[in-house]
Amino acid sequence: MKETVYITNSYEQTKELGKRLALEMSNVSVVALFGTLGVGKTAFSAGVAEGFNCRQNASSPTYNIVNEYYGDRRVCHFDMYRISDSDALYEIGWEEYISSGALCLVEWSENVEDALPHDCWRIYINKLDENSREIKVIKC
Repeated sequence: MKETVYITNSYEQTKELGKRLALEMSNVSVVALFGTLGVGKTAFSAGVAEGFNCRQNASSPTYNIVNEYYGDRRVCHFDMYRISDSDALYEIGWEEYISSGALCLVEWSENVEDALPHDCWRIYINKLDENSREIKVIKC
């Protein structure tokens, strides 16, 4: 397990970090994002999707639960904010998504932590001030 901490000072820097880290995600099936509302999870996810040259712009999938983006690799962007527990996650086909070869980006992973694979990346985003974020990346 490798842990690295980054500091970003804008939306653009958070997105750029996601884009850079996408280069290291070719063999990763799940990236679990943790952090409070408005902290930058979607900005980071947009950068990852851009890093895989996805044609669609990433946006928060709150009402859809999952958005799919297509590029060099399919990216499935989940928002678990409205998912109350892992049982609800399995009802939407979670196991099929994680075994499909797509990269699953999971916002609000706190709500489904027991369903996350043990080898997923965990990314904790903390707000330092209005623009700055501390982003801890744990690669398992």
